[in-house]
Amino acid sequence: MSVLLIVERRQTKPVNPVFDTLKRLSDIAICLLALPFLAIITVIVGALIKWDSPGPIFFKQKRIGKDGREFDIYKFRTMYHNCDKTAHRDFMKRYIQGQMKAAAEKPSLYKPPIENQVTRVGRFLRKTSLDELPQLWNVLRGEMSLVGPRPNVLWEVEAYDSWHNERLEVKPGITGLAQVKGRSGIPFDELVRYDIEYVRHQSFWLDIKIIWWTVSAVLKGEGSA
Repeated sequence: MSVLLIVERRQTKPVNPVFDTLKRLSDIAICLLALPFLAIITVIVGALIKWDSPGPIFFKQKRIGKDGREFDIYKFRTMYHNCDKTAHRDFMKRYIQGQMKAAAEKPSLYKPPIENQVTRVGRFLRKTSLDELPQLWNVLRGEMSLVGPRPNVLWEVEAYDSWHNERLEVKPGITGLAQVKGRSGIPFDELVRYDIEYVRHQSFWLDIKIIWWTVSAVLKGEGSA
């Protein structure tokens, strides 16, 4: 079942159909070039996931994309199958609503309560960001772009303040300005400000820099733990 949220739009930058078309074409070209690599990685990672814990290779979840449209996002599964995510959901709601301080101030409170639900292989996939690779399929389908704000789930979007909705004015991305500039554990509002900065100033040059910063971070092992 599809969901279309009514998003309050604030047009911060004139729509540039040439940029949008070229960005889409570059997304498709890069994804097609990456498909052979993705196929090899899927075979290897899939075998490791199956060896490590029972359950499917891929994780599928409803996310909210551009203009509040719902779509299915794909990742390599990093958590135990059918584990209880209630605590994580409560944590994220408090985080989005600004009810938690920065990790540097309250590390015990700010740590997401899912560590014991992440598999051994899952920790490696998150650390290297390999778990995100199946989203190239979402990019090919036109639901995502290589660069853009990370997509949230519906109940996270429902917890937004009204100004947060501006991040929904562009396609979500596999990586984004918030991911390469934001520190781990910073307030959600600060992450959204990075996303809005991208929405207002998006360009090919900015996309290239974000992709470069992302690759550098992955090679240094600075992905999600």
